[in-house]
Amino acid sequence: MFSLKGRVALVTGASQGIGRAAALGLARAGARVAAAARNAERLAGVVAAIAAAGGEALAVTMDVAAAEQVKAGFQQALERFGRLDILVNNAGITRDGLAVRMKAEDWEAVLRTNLTGAHLCVQQALAAMMRQRYGRIINVTSVVAQMGNAGQANYVAAKAGLIGLTKAIAVEVASRNITVNAVAPGFIVSPMTDPLPQKVKDELTEKIPLGRLGSDADVAAAIVFLASEEAGYITGHVLDVNGGMYMA
Repeated sequence: MFSLKGRVALVTGASQGIGRAAALGLARAGARVAAAARNAERLAGVVAAIAAAGGEALAVTMDVAAAEQVKAGFQQALERFGRLDILVNNAGITRDGLAVRMKAEDWEAVLRTNLTGAHLCVQQALAAMMRQRYGRIINVTSVVAQMGNAGQANYVAAKAGLIGLTKAIAVEVASRNITVNAVAPGFIVSPMTDPLPQKVKDELTEKIPLGRLGSDADVAAAIVFLASEEAGYITGHVLDVNGGMYMA
């Protein structure tokens, strides 16, 4: 386990799935964690789980699509912990539909949360990280950003944009000892994939060389690595966690 003792992390979309696993994983590695999401009840469960394991966490209720809530949420974390070393941009939504019939509000909602929300969080995090001359930013994108997926033009566009944002910010802040990377999960067992029919899951599994869907723990392990000191010479990189489904 890579040690994150003394570090402070903020994880968005931390109430379930990959975000919850990332918050728990970072805490196990020694980080104090601000767990952020819209669902206060689920966040309380994440904070309780971290505390039960001997860690320290704070629930931050915020919607990343709302700039004022993002600003207030980061202020809350900084007031509690005094610093911010790690940002995990994981919050995301879907509004699936064929492009030819996609409603403007569905396009805008997904872009606002999945891409603009990450940008807003990066802005807030950099204010603290640049003063410290240290930081780790990890953006959670998706395999579909690399290979495309029918019926998800808005989601694919947002997640592909997140890869571009990763590379742009990595160049901007490298001189301040801040690394910016992305993790691209494949199809992961999570609340987002649970509604898929079993037939679809079986077809997906057949396309994965490792022969299984991923777990949120698989993705969390990659996030912990990129947040560590050992990953200090890696920036602007997209780390695939997809079981071999897509090989760039």
